[in-house]
Amino acid sequence: MTRNFPDRIISDQTKAVLWMFGGMLSFSLMAISGRELSVELSTSQILFVRSVVGLLIMIIVMSCIGWGQVKTKKIEIHILRNIAHFLGQYAWFYGIALISLVEVFALEFTMPFWAAILAVVLLGERISLKRVLSISLGFIGVLIMLRPGLQIISPAALVVLGAAFLYAFAHTFTKYLSGFDAPAAIVFYMAAIQFVIAIVFCFQDLVWPSLRLLPWTIGVGVFALTANYSLTRAFKLSDLSVVMPIDYLRLPFIALVGFVFYDENPDAWVLLGGSIVILGSWLNLKSSS
Repeated sequence: MTRNFPDRIISDQTKAVLWMFGGMLSFSLMAISGRELSVELSTSQILFVRSVVGLLIMIIVMSCIGWGQVKTKKIEIHILRNIAHFLGQYAWFYGIALISLVEVFALEFTMPFWAAILAVVLLGERISLKRVLSISLGFIGVLIMLRPGLQIISPAALVVLGAAFLYAFAHTFTKYLSGFDAPAAIVFYMAAIQFVIAIVFCFQDLVWPSLRLLPWTIGVGVFALTANYSLTRAFKLSDLSVVMPIDYLRLPFIALVGFVFYDENPDAWVLLGGSIVILGSWLNLKSSS
Protein backbone atom coordinates (compact mmCIF):
# COMPACT_ATOMS: atom_id res chain seq x y z
CA MET A 1 0.00 0.00 0.00
CA THR A 2 1.44 3.36 -1.03
CA ARG A 3 1.48 6.04 1.61
CA ASN A 4 0.61 9.53 0.43
CA PHE A 5 2.66 12.33 1.90
CA PRO A 6 1.53 15.96 1.85
CA ASP A 7 3.02 18.11 -0.88
CA ARG A 8 4.55 20.43 1.68
CA ILE A 9 6.05 18.53 4.58
CA ILE A 10 7.69 21.76 5.74
CA SER A 11 5.35 24.76 5.82
CA ASP A 12 6.19 28.01 4.07
CA GLN A 13 6.31 29.66 7.48
CA THR A 14 9.00 27.25 8.69
CA LYS A 15 10.98 27.65 5.47
CA ALA A 16 10.87 31.43 5.88
CA VAL A 17 12.21 31.10 9.43
CA LEU A 18 15.06 28.86 8.25
CA TRP A 19 15.98 31.29 5.49
CA MET A 20 16.00 34.13 8.02
CA PHE A 21 18.41 32.16 10.20
CA GLY A 22 20.65 31.77 7.15
CA GLY A 23 20.47 35.51 6.57
CA MET A 24 21.22 36.19 10.23
CA LEU A 25 24.39 34.09 10.09
CA SER A 26 25.48 35.66 6.79
CA PHE A 27 25.03 39.21 8.09
CA SER A 28 27.10 38.36 11.16
CA LEU A 29 29.92 36.91 9.07
CA MET A 30 29.79 39.94 6.75
CA ALA A 31 30.20 42.20 9.78
CA ILE A 32 33.28 40.27 10.88
CA SER A 33 34.72 40.49 7.35
CA GLY A 34 34.08 44.25 7.29
CA ARG A 35 35.75 44.70 10.69
CA GLU A 36 38.86 42.86 9.47
CA LEU A 37 39.02 44.82 6.20
CA SER A 38 38.64 48.17 8.01
CA VAL A 39 42.24 47.77 9.21
CA GLU A 40 43.43 48.65 5.70
CA LEU A 41 40.42 50.02 3.80
CA SER A 42 38.03 52.94 4.13
CA THR A 43 34.27 52.37 4.15
CA SER A 44 33.89 53.24 0.46
CA GLN A 45 36.78 50.91 -0.44
CA ILE A 46 35.19 48.04 1.49
CA LEU A 47 31.95 48.56 -0.44
CA PHE A 48 33.88 48.59 -3.72
CA VAL A 49 35.62 45.32 -2.85
CA ARG A 50 32.31 43.78 -1.77
CA SER A 51 30.67 44.86 -5.03
CA VAL A 52 33.46 43.51 -7.26
CA VAL A 53 33.45 40.10 -5.58
CA GLY A 54 29.65 39.95 -5.51
CA LEU A 55 29.25 40.85 -9.19
CA LEU A 56 31.86 38.30 -10.32
CA ILE A 57 30.09 35.57 -8.33
CA MET A 58 26.68 36.50 -9.71
CA ILE A 59 27.96 36.50 -13.31
CA ILE A 60 29.22 32.95 -12.76
CA VAL A 61 25.96 31.89 -11.08
CA MET A 62 23.73 33.37 -13.78
CA SER A 63 25.86 31.79 -16.50
CA CYS A 64 25.15 28.42 -14.86
CA ILE A 65 21.44 28.76 -14.13
CA GLY A 66 20.49 30.86 -17.16
CA TRP A 67 20.28 34.59 -17.84
CA GLY A 68 16.57 34.34 -18.49
CA GLN A 69 15.96 34.62 -14.75
CA VAL A 70 17.16 38.24 -14.66
CA LYS A 71 14.19 39.49 -16.67
CA THR A 72 12.32 42.20 -14.82
CA LYS A 73 9.69 44.85 -15.43
CA LYS A 74 10.55 46.61 -12.19
CA ILE A 75 14.02 47.96 -12.93
CA GLU A 76 13.18 51.36 -11.40
CA ILE A 77 12.28 49.62 -8.11
CA HIS A 78 15.55 47.71 -8.23
CA ILE A 79 17.42 51.00 -8.63
CA LEU A 80 15.59 52.66 -5.71
CA ARG A 81 16.09 49.59 -3.53
CA ASN A 82 19.80 49.43 -4.21
CA ILE A 83 20.43 53.13 -3.68
CA ALA A 84 18.84 52.82 -0.24
CA HIS A 85 20.64 49.55 0.48
CA PHE A 86 24.03 50.90 -0.62
CA LEU A 87 23.70 54.00 1.56
CA GLY A 88 22.54 51.85 4.46
CA GLN A 89 25.47 49.49 3.98
CA TYR A 90 27.87 52.44 3.84
CA ALA A 91 26.57 53.68 7.19
CA TRP A 92 26.66 50.13 8.60
CA PHE A 93 30.30 49.47 7.65
CA TYR A 94 31.21 52.94 8.89
CA GLY A 95 29.79 52.09 12.31
CA ILE A 96 31.47 48.67 12.40
CA ALA A 97 34.89 50.32 12.11
CA LEU A 98 34.27 52.75 15.01
CA ILE A 99 32.02 51.15 17.63
CA SER A 100 31.57 47.66 19.06
CA LEU A 101 29.83 44.96 17.04
CA VAL A 102 27.19 44.57 19.74
CA GLU A 103 26.36 48.27 19.66
CA VAL A 104 26.13 48.29 15.86
CA PHE A 105 23.75 45.34 15.86
CA ALA A 106 21.71 46.71 18.76
CA LEU A 107 21.18 49.98 16.90
CA GLU A 108 20.44 48.17 13.67
CA PHE A 109 17.72 46.21 15.42
CA THR A 110 15.41 49.19 15.20
CA MET A 111 15.08 48.08 11.56
CA PRO A 112 12.20 45.59 12.09
CA PHE A 113 10.28 48.37 13.83
CA TRP A 114 10.64 50.62 10.77
CA ALA A 115 10.14 47.69 8.38
CA ALA A 116 6.81 46.76 9.98
CA ILE A 117 5.58 50.35 9.62
CA LEU A 118 6.78 50.59 6.01
CA ALA A 119 5.18 47.21 5.21
CA VAL A 120 1.81 48.60 6.29
CA VAL A 121 2.27 51.94 4.52
CA LEU A 122 3.87 50.73 1.28
CA LEU A 123 2.75 47.09 0.96
CA GLY A 124 -0.63 47.15 2.67
CA GLU A 125 0.25 44.31 5.06
CA ARG A 126 -1.81 43.71 8.18
CA ILE A 127 -0.20 43.42 11.58
CA SER A 128 -2.03 41.61 14.37
CA LEU A 129 -2.04 42.82 17.95
CA LYS A 130 0.33 40.01 18.96
CA ARG A 131 2.81 41.02 16.29
CA VAL A 132 2.62 44.63 17.40
CA LEU A 133 3.40 43.44 20.92
CA SER A 134 6.34 41.31 19.79
CA ILE A 135 7.88 44.10 17.70
CA SER A 136 7.33 46.57 20.55
CA LEU A 137 9.15 44.24 22.94
CA GLY A 138 12.06 44.11 20.55
CA PHE A 139 12.18 47.88 20.32
CA ILE A 140 11.98 48.22 24.12
CA GLY A 141 14.88 45.78 24.39
CA VAL A 142 16.97 47.97 22.09
CA LEU A 143 16.14 51.08 24.15
CA ILE A 144 17.28 49.29 27.30
CA MET A 145 20.57 48.44 25.64
CA LEU A 146 21.15 51.99 24.39
CA ARG A 147 19.77 53.77 27.48
CA PRO A 148 19.17 57.12 25.70
CA GLY A 149 19.56 60.06 28.06
CA LEU A 150 21.71 58.06 30.46
CA GLN A 151 24.77 57.98 28.24
CA ILE A 152 26.07 59.92 25.24
CA ILE A 153 25.35 58.28 21.90
CA SER A 154 28.30 58.72 19.55
CA PRO A 155 27.95 60.20 16.03
CA ALA A 156 28.82 56.76 14.64
CA ALA A 157 25.86 55.32 16.54
CA LEU A 158 23.54 57.89 14.99
CA VAL A 159 24.88 56.97 11.55
CA VAL A 160 24.04 53.32 12.25
CA LEU A 161 20.52 54.35 13.28
CA GLY A 162 20.21 55.95 9.85
CA ALA A 163 21.43 52.68 8.34
CA ALA A 164 18.62 50.85 10.13
CA PHE A 165 15.95 53.01 8.47
CA LEU A 166 17.60 52.69 5.04
CA TYR A 167 17.80 48.92 5.46
CA ALA A 168 14.12 48.82 6.39
CA PHE A 169 13.31 50.82 3.27
CA ALA A 170 15.41 48.48 1.11
CA HIS A 171 13.93 45.33 2.68
CA THR A 172 10.41 46.62 2.08
CA PHE A 173 11.22 46.93 -1.63
CA THR A 174 12.81 43.46 -1.50
CA LYS A 175 9.51 42.09 -0.23
CA TYR A 176 7.69 43.89 -3.04
CA LEU A 177 10.09 42.63 -5.74
CA SER A 178 9.90 39.06 -4.40
CA GLY A 179 6.33 38.94 -5.72
CA PHE A 180 7.49 39.64 -9.29
CA ASP A 181 11.11 38.58 -9.78
CA ALA A 182 13.14 35.46 -9.02
CA PRO A 183 15.42 35.66 -5.95
CA ALA A 184 18.44 35.23 -8.23
CA ALA A 185 17.36 38.27 -10.25
CA ILE A 186 17.00 40.44 -7.15
CA VAL A 187 20.48 39.47 -5.94
CA PHE A 188 21.99 39.94 -9.42
CA TYR A 189 20.61 43.45 -9.76
CA MET A 190 21.86 44.22 -6.28
CA ALA A 191 25.38 43.21 -7.31
CA ALA A 192 25.28 45.00 -10.67
CA ILE A 193 23.67 48.27 -9.58
CA GLN A 194 25.71 48.59 -6.41
CA PHE A 195 28.90 47.90 -8.39
CA VAL A 196 28.15 51.02 -10.46
CA ILE A 197 27.36 53.06 -7.34
CA ALA A 198 30.55 51.85 -5.64
CA ILE A 199 32.69 53.00 -8.56
CA VAL A 200 31.10 56.45 -8.42
CA PHE A 201 31.68 56.61 -4.65
CA CYS A 202 35.39 55.79 -4.69
CA PHE A 203 36.51 56.36 -8.30
CA GLN A 204 39.55 58.37 -7.16
CA ASP A 205 40.34 56.12 -4.22
CA LEU A 206 40.30 52.57 -5.59
CA VAL A 207 42.46 50.30 -3.43
CA TRP A 208 42.64 46.51 -3.21
CA PRO A 209 43.44 44.92 0.18
CA SER A 210 46.66 43.03 0.83
CA LEU A 211 46.97 39.29 0.24
CA ARG A 212 46.67 38.47 3.94
CA LEU A 213 43.12 39.84 3.89
CA LEU A 214 42.11 37.72 0.89
CA PRO A 215 39.75 35.44 2.90
CA TRP A 216 37.91 38.48 4.30
CA THR A 217 37.87 40.10 0.86
CA ILE A 218 36.09 37.06 -0.60
CA GLY A 219 33.97 36.70 2.52
CA VAL A 220 32.54 40.22 2.49
CA GLY A 221 31.28 39.67 -1.07
CA VAL A 222 30.02 36.11 -0.58
CA PHE A 223 28.21 36.80 2.69
CA ALA A 224 26.60 39.94 1.27
CA LEU A 225 25.09 37.80 -1.49
CA THR A 226 24.00 34.92 0.74
CA ALA A 227 22.49 37.34 3.27
CA ASN A 228 20.37 39.09 0.66
CA TYR A 229 19.43 35.85 -1.11
CA SER A 230 18.28 34.37 2.21
CA LEU A 231 16.21 37.47 2.98
CA THR A 232 14.63 37.39 -0.48
CA ARG A 233 13.62 33.75 -0.09
CA ALA A 234 12.20 34.43 3.37
CA PHE A 235 10.23 37.46 2.15
CA LYS A 236 8.80 35.41 -0.72
CA LEU A 237 7.43 32.85 1.76
CA SER A 238 6.04 35.07 4.53
CA ASP A 239 5.06 38.59 5.58
CA LEU A 240 7.82 41.08 6.31
CA SER A 241 6.47 41.72 9.80
CA VAL A 242 6.68 37.98 10.59
CA VAL A 243 10.21 37.15 9.51
CA MET A 244 12.12 40.35 10.31
CA PRO A 245 12.02 40.09 14.15
CA ILE A 246 13.89 36.76 13.90
CA ASP A 247 16.89 38.82 12.89
CA TYR A 248 17.10 40.00 16.52
CA LEU A 249 18.80 36.70 17.35
CA ARG A 250 21.96 38.07 15.76
CA LEU A 251 22.55 39.98 18.99
CA PRO A 252 23.57 37.11 21.28
CA PHE A 253 25.57 35.56 18.44
CA ILE A 254 27.54 38.70 17.67
CA ALA A 255 27.99 39.37 21.39
CA LEU A 256 29.71 36.00 21.68
CA VAL A 257 31.86 36.73 18.62
CA GLY A 258 32.85 40.14 19.98
CA PHE A 259 33.74 38.63 23.36
CA VAL A 260 35.82 35.75 21.97
CA PHE A 261 37.64 37.48 19.10
CA TYR A 262 37.64 41.21 19.89
CA ASP A 263 37.60 41.36 23.72
CA GLU A 264 34.29 43.23 23.68
CA ASN A 265 32.46 42.73 26.96
CA PRO A 266 28.69 43.36 26.77
CA ASP A 267 27.35 44.82 30.02
CA ALA A 268 24.30 43.71 31.99
CA TRP A 269 22.03 46.20 30.19
CA VAL A 270 22.92 44.69 26.82
CA LEU A 271 22.20 41.19 28.11
CA LEU A 272 18.85 42.31 29.62
CA GLY A 273 17.81 44.12 26.46
CA GLY A 274 18.89 41.17 24.33
CA SER A 275 16.75 38.82 26.42
CA ILE A 276 13.69 41.03 25.86
CA VAL A 277 14.46 41.12 22.15
CA ILE A 278 14.57 37.32 22.01
CA LEU A 279 11.25 37.16 23.89
CA GLY A 280 9.70 39.45 21.29
CA SER A 281 10.97 37.23 18.48
CA TRP A 282 9.52 34.13 20.14
CA LEU A 283 6.11 35.81 20.59
CA ASN A 284 6.16 36.80 16.92
CA LEU A 285 6.68 33.21 15.85
CA LYS A 286 3.90 32.02 18.19
CA SER A 287 1.48 34.59 16.78
CA SER A 288 2.05 33.34 13.20
CA SER A 289 1.81 29.62 13.96
